[in-house]
Amino acid sequence: MQHPAEHSPLGKSSEYIATYTPSLLFPISRAPKWAELGLTAQSLPYAGVDYWNCYELSWLTASGKPVVAVGEFAIPAHSPNIIESKSFKLYLNSLNQTRFASRDEVQALLARDLSAAAGAPVSVTLKTLDQVTEEGIARPAGVCIDVLEVDIDNFSQPQVELLRCNADEVVEERLYSHLLKSNCPVTGQPDWGTLVVEYRGAKLDHANFLAYLVSFRQHSDFHEQCVERIYLDLLNLLQPERLSVHARYVRRGGLDINPYRSSQAMSVDNRRLARQ
Repeated sequence: MQHPAEHSPLGKSSEYIATYTPSLLFPISRAPKWAELGLTAQSLPYAGVDYWNCYELSWLTASGKPVVAVGEFAIPAHSPNIIESKSFKLYLNSLNQTRFASRDEVQALLARDLSAAAGAPVSVTLKTLDQVTEEGIARPAGVCIDVLEVDIDNFSQPQVELLRCNADEVVEERLYSHLLKSNCPVTGQPDWGTLVVEYRGAKLDHANFLAYLVSFRQHSDFHEQCVERIYLDLLNLLQPERLSVHARYVRRGGLDINPYRSSQAMSVDNRRLARQ
């Protein structure tokens, strides 16, 4: 079956448009992928947000002087649509030769257009390069499981049967791995990420969990759906009191995508990691 993004600019030659063109944004409904996971908009077992960070954002002042900034866009996980990443980049490029009276005008415009595409309010923050420098580079908290040995030879799709837990032992822990990789479902290009899990519930077998993550290596899906699949698989296995899953993906085309999913309200640290 054809992927909805087949109709988007993704994987196609695209004209570079340098003046404001909001019609470049290409929304993709979340509903089909939710349905694959047995979900509907009314039955989502998580709250969350997709943080997009743009490092190639520029526009002109009223006098024609260029301005550069880093954009932070927070798209609610329950929004009806995601925004296809290449269309997002093309839209942002359309600001390059467009004049604006102020930074506030740019921020309000971005929030309006992105909210319309996503179908829900999108929060927009424009940061100076000094601000981003002061924030620095973060590192995940918790236990890195990448040193564990695993034996796996099937990389074509997530192997949920690899997951194991000890139902007799309840723990509270935070784990992370830098070995998450999947592929774009349209172009086949690799998507690299760091996956972080925090939970209280039956003790997860760390080595088997790492093998499960590695099994995503040739799986084709968007960032958001990979994180949601991992969240649901852990939810079904652990039956946890609480669970949070997020991924920090390596940027492509000046954009990085960072989906967060949680059973409860969570505090999000949106500082970039070393590979971002």
